[in-house]
Amino acid sequence: MRKKVLALFISIVFAAGCSGAGNAGSGAATGPDAATGAQTAAAQSDASAAAQTGATETAQADTAQAASTGPQPSIQAAAAESGGPVTITDMKGREVTLTEPATRVIGLTADDCENLYAIGAGDTLVGRGEYCDYPPEVSNIPSVQSGTDTNLEQIIALKPQLLLMDTMNQTKEQVTALENAGITCVVLDAQDIGGVYTEIELLGELMGMQDNAEKVINDMKAGFAAVSADADKNKGKTVYFEVSPLQYGLWAAGSGTFMDEVAGMLGLTNCFSDVSGWAQISEEQVIARNPDYIVTISMYTGDGPKPDEEIMGRTGWDKITAVKNKAVLVLENNELSRPTYRLADGAKLLDEFVNGH
Repeated sequence: MRKKVLALFISIVFAAGCSGAGNAGSGAATGPDAATGAQTAAAQSDASAAAQTGATETAQADTAQAASTGPQPSIQAAAAESGGPVTITDMKGREVTLTEPATRVIGLTADDCENLYAIGAGDTLVGRGEYCDYPPEVSNIPSVQSGTDTNLEQIIALKPQLLLMDTMNQTKEQVTALENAGITCVVLDAQDIGGVYTEIELLGELMGMQDNAEKVINDMKAGFAAVSADADKNKGKTVYFEVSPLQYGLWAAGSGTFMDEVAGMLGLTNCFSDVSGWAQISEEQVIARNPDYIVTISMYTGDGPKPDEEIMGRTGWDKITAVKNKAVLVLENNELSRPTYRLADGAKLLDEFVNGH
């Protein structure tokens, strides 16, 4: 069993976004995926094999699509924009039909809610998973217990037409009970950037907002193309993504995570790309790999040193190039750890940070 404190920390940090587990390499501790807790591990999300994207939009889309695994969703919603029936195949390979675009929705994961707001459908939310926290106005939506503690009674009481979930915690029995109560369940499970495009596209179909969804996707692609344009300047530079701080035991983002995929776009090498997904690692490994940049997603609570200060103050870490150059970036708003449109924002922030050092 995972230690409660680690599970809680990862749950709060990711709040549904990324998954994956892996061997941290020679001499490293191994562990189950760091993101399961409360609608997590997919944070980000649930992550899969990373794809290094090129400088053009076409190359990015093709690479990301090639990296996706599992059933490929299909969309058959010809009448959706006129308010007619919507039929899709979700990201678990389940064919789902709505009699009309949804107007009452519960999103159990943070990416569900973020992407709904992104396409202009935030006002359809009648409920949210307890860890959904972005954009800030989502906190005004009633919350329901999610993750391993998914509460069916709370969900049914809100009378949604549509329930959005991931593949991590809800059981087949729970899905059956919800569908027997007249609630359509859709699984969204983006494991790479190509999967995020698919997730947003599916939401556009389900909500009858295809044009809005297409614009969000195109904006993401443009953002990724911009940071990829001068990626050659970063060749040979390495980055360490810390997804759990020393206090809770170090965990790093390896291959098959959104962070690894974005690092490739910028021409950076993830110094833990030899591990799969989210893996437990040691201080000695970080010091030995000597990253040029460090990115942490730790949140600052207002007590004690800030996350970047804490990293730079660790014993023995003064030997690391990133610490010597004070090249430690704090991304405490999940810009690179959730399968949402904000991955492009995270890529831009990382690019600006690298350019500044």
